[in-house]
Amino acid sequence: MAKVAFLLADKFEDSEFRVPYDRLQDAGHEITVIGTETGKEVEGKQGEETFTPEATPDQVNAADFDALVIPGGYAPDKLRMDEGVVKFVKDVFAGEKPVAAICHAGWLLAEADTVNGRTVTSYPSIRTDLVNAGAEWVDEEVVVDGNLITSRGPDDLDAFCSEILKAL
Repeated sequence: MAKVAFLLADKFEDSEFRVPYDRLQDAGHEITVIGTETGKEVEGKQGEETFTPEATPDQVNAADFDALVIPGGYAPDKLRMDEGVVKFVKDVFAGEKPVAAICHAGWLLAEADTVNGRTVTSYPSIRTDLVNAGAEWVDEEVVVDGNLITSRGPDDLDAFCSEILKAL
């Protein structure tokens, strides 16, 4: 089965982490949750989920993963300020492996310079940020453009998870 990295920081969108995490794990995939520091629990913005990242970007190699999932919420805004996280996203993307981002995770994709010339979707409030980063933004539940999988938010989790599983 595939090795999948998830990027997580405080104030992630609870369901956008839990639903893909559970579906991928139930399908037999091996998941590693990566954050800016290990041993420090992070909490979802709804207060329903907590998780302690198992590694930082400097403790893992992007080449060892088959895919990357980035939940939304406020976490992507924090993660895009960490050079190691941004480099990790760039490295997974450059390896032409699936990179799946939902809701506000597009912020991290823009920071990693992975959306230029790509068609994407996201939570509507970051549309302008993605367009300014060179993306063509569309309002659809899930968009697949090459190895990039994007989705708008929690209401689109079924389609988002289906596309991730299909890509694996």
